[in-house]
Amino acid sequence: MSALDHSLLDARTASLSRTVWISFASACLAWMFDAMDLTIFTLVVFPSVSDLIGSRDPESVAYAGGLIFAGKLLAWGLAGIAFGVVADRIGRAKTMMITVLIYSVFTGLSGLAQNWSQLLIFQALAGIGIGGEWAAGAALVAETWPERTRQRALVAMQMSFAGGFFLAGLLNVLVGPIGWRWVFAAGAVPALLALFIRRLVPEPERWIAVRRRGQGSSRERAATTATFLAIFAPDVRARTAVGVAIAAAMMIGAWGTSTLLPIWIHQLVGPEGAAVAVRATGQCFMLANVGAVFGYLAVMWLNDAVGRRWSYFLVVVGCIATSLFAFTQIATIQALLWFMPLYGFFAIGGFATFAAYLPELFPTRIRATGQGFCWNMGRAFTAVGPLISGALVGVLGSVPMAAVAITASYLIGLTAIWFGPETRGLPLQD
Repeated sequence: MSALDHSLLDARTASLSRTVWISFASACLAWMFDAMDLTIFTLVVFPSVSDLIGSRDPESVAYAGGLIFAGKLLAWGLAGIAFGVVADRIGRAKTMMITVLIYSVFTGLSGLAQNWSQLLIFQALAGIGIGGEWAAGAALVAETWPERTRQRALVAMQMSFAGGFFLAGLLNVLVGPIGWRWVFAAGAVPALLALFIRRLVPEPERWIAVRRRGQGSSRERAATTATFLAIFAPDVRARTAVGVAIAAAMMIGAWGTSTLLPIWIHQLVGPEGAAVAVRATGQCFMLANVGAVFGYLAVMWLNDAVGRRWSYFLVVVGCIATSLFAFTQIATIQALLWFMPLYGFFAIGGFATFAAYLPELFPTRIRATGQGFCWNMGRAFTAVGPLISGALVGVLGSVPMAAVAITASYLIGLTAIWFGPETRGLPLQD
């Protein structure tokens, strides 16, 4: 090989390396800010809803807050499915840019809400962007990263979610005392990331190659017009069903219980401790996400050591144990603060189990559609969690009993994971 050939090869290798890292960085940042904008309402649910409904009654706040959460998560789930199809059609980077703009703008506008129904609308619209981002970002990372370390890159991307939770908690601690409207306003800042994505992030060569092959085949063109239906083809639909079940079980359990935490904290400190409750809520979520970082690292090791299915199973067992303990055995803010890192280790870190698994279940031509459908149908089902959580507080008489009832959803995932294939060590399908 001539010196010129070596030079060209080195230049191409350097270019590919830059592409890999730019794509990875953009997906991580988009997912981190996605998590931040998603979490902001969870942190300010009590001050914002109580202000807009004119009541500090926990049951009334839980009911109205549950409706807002349900609307947001339903939009989150349905939009995520739609944007999965969009990402397979127009590209991963373009779709990611669009979704970042949507969730940033409408999170910021939430700070202008004059009643709880307006807040519901703004949060649901923000949920559209929040829901659409993951399918595009995860596909971008999966299709640009080397095969042998792909699952670690996907888990590392998922770890950015903890960073978003931490940022939301930090915002609440720093800006929350000024007012909940300013916390929402800060959620508009990620819109600047869309400019970075638009200018610097290319589409994956793997996706481009598959699209070019598809353009030359009438059969592939027909499949392109039915991208969504392709995930229910006989050879794929069982994987789709398993993906939905394991995502929904984890999300309903984690979100259904975590949305009760701020209300429970306000109950623990009493009506005279509003400022203490605001600070404690932010601190709890920040500590939970410190624990989540270690949970993500543990999942990286578990995925390689015992496989995708056993990794998911073991983490879900931990989710059940920590959730039950947190809501039945802890009765003070101080004890809750000490326990939150372990709670976050499983309840938040556990999302990494199927974040790495879902992209491996589908071929490139329908990867974003398939993984987006599974992830976001899980989110759509999760909309029931906060809605039921608020109602269960009234029916069962306490926040802890409502949390125990929601925890039962984890049992679905413990069963469903064994009906999916083990994908450890297998290359992505094209």
